[in-house]
Parts: sequence; C-alpha cells; structure tokens
Amino acid sequence: MSNTRMPVLFISHGGGPWPWVDGLREQFAVTENALRQLPAQLPAAPTAILVITGHWEERNFTVSTSEHPGMEYDYSGFPPHTYQLRYPAPGSPALAARVQELLRAAGMPVEANPRRGFDHGTFVPLALMYPDAKVPVVLLSLKSGYDPAAHIAVGQAIEPLREEGVLILGSGLTYHNMRGFRRPESMPVSRQFEDYLNDAVTRPDPRERNLQLLHWDQAPAARLAHPREDHLLPLMVVAGAAGNSIGSRLFVDEALDVVMASYRFDDPTASEG
Repeated sequence: MSNTRMPVLFISHGGGPWPWVDGLREQFAVTENALRQLPAQLPAAPTAILVITGHWEERNFTVSTSEHPGMEYDYSGFPPHTYQLRYPAPGSPALAARVQELLRAAGMPVEANPRRGFDHGTFVPLALMYPDAKVPVVLLSLKSGYDPAAHIAVGQAIEPLREEGVLILGSGLTYHNMRGFRRPESMPVSRQFEDYLNDAVTRPDPRERNLQLLHWDQAPAARLAHPREDHLLPLMVVAGAAGNSIGSRLFVDEALDVVMASYRFDDPTASEG
C-alpha cells in the first residue's frame, strides 16, 4: 500500500512502433523527450501500471491476467525488426484481481483474459518511460458500443487504485483519422478538436469536465478528428479516475501533420518528484 496518491495520465502514443523506425522517430522528438522525463515528474515510483489502450476492446470490460504478457504486433507495413520487439514487463495477477473486484463492486460486468499481450499503444510509451521493464503492467480493455458514460464510470470505479500506488494510464490519440494523417489540411482540424478537449480537461468542476467529454461528438470537427472513437475513449476512463483532480496539458506534439496532445490529472496540492 502506498501513501502517495498518484496522478492519472492520458498519452497520445503516436503512430505505430515509431521509436524503432528511422525517419519516423524524428517526427516524435517532443513525445519521446517528454515520455523519457515523465517518471521523474511523478510523486513516487508506481507499484504497477494499469493501461487503458485504444487498441483493445471487448464485449465487456476485460482485464489482462497473465503473469508474463506477450506482444501484440497490431500494425502493418513497418520494417521486419519491429515485429521482433519485446517489452518484457511482468503482469500482475494481484492488480488484475483488484480491478475486477472494484468493477464488480460498482455493479459492472468484467471479464479476464490470460492471453492478452502488449499492443503498441502500451509498449511504445512504456518502453520510453520505463525501459528496464520492471514495473508490472496490467491492461484494461474498452467496451464495445463506445458509450462514453460507461467509460467514465469505469474510471470512477478504479479511482481507489491511485491511493494504492498504481499509475492509471490511458493510451490513445487526440486525433485519429487514418485518412487525415500526413495531410496539411488536417492540422487545423486536429487543433480545433484538441482545443475542445483541453477546455474540458482543464475545467475545475469535474462534473462540467465529464459532461463536456460525454458530448465530445458535438465539438467542432469531432467526427473529422475521430471517425471512430476508439482512441478517444481512454481519455474518458482517465477523466473518470481523475475524480476531483485538475487536468492540464502534459505536452503537445505536432507530427504527421496533426496535433497530438497528452494530459495529466493531479490534485492541486500535489508535488512533483
């Protein structure tokens, strides 16, 4: 048990296995630098990390339970060596059981998956943040149907993990339209939508914040930024887990002709390490 209340994070994880691809890695220099520095900015080393990734959805919320998770190479068209990457962090059956306990206590159906491995939304940011791969990692899926209220609610259910030293990390993108990447006309679209998200995230009243996120599809350029909201829903979970914590921009990168923002939610009196 930790005496430190952890912040919660939403990370825009970039495109594919970019840290290992020459010519692509350079485009994400801001993201790489920020992620490498991030552990030193936390109030304590996490006891474990719970990742909500935009690359895993199931009928019900599902938790990975493997002690030794494998890899999910959920991308195509990249160099052969990127299909041999390994991130050998251990799993945590104890954390997986605790997540299931919290969700069931909140009246939510939850399932377990002993085979799920690390997708690139998970291993890309974590390989930069914790390259020694010693911190245990558990994954929590999205729920099919993409109901934003359900994802905020699941975040609210897992908020107690913050008091237990667990770093809750949502991994997605503030812009995810595959047809829009590498098109200069997408920059103002991505910026307009991120302005809406940032306005929501930084609201001091969590009820107003969550209401604005619930109605994300009414934002300017919403469906141009997210034709399918799988990469946005991890932010909903993080906002739920934020509770009364205040959100702020963690960093903003501009890559592939779009804005990609990341956010941190922390208590006003929290001090960085």
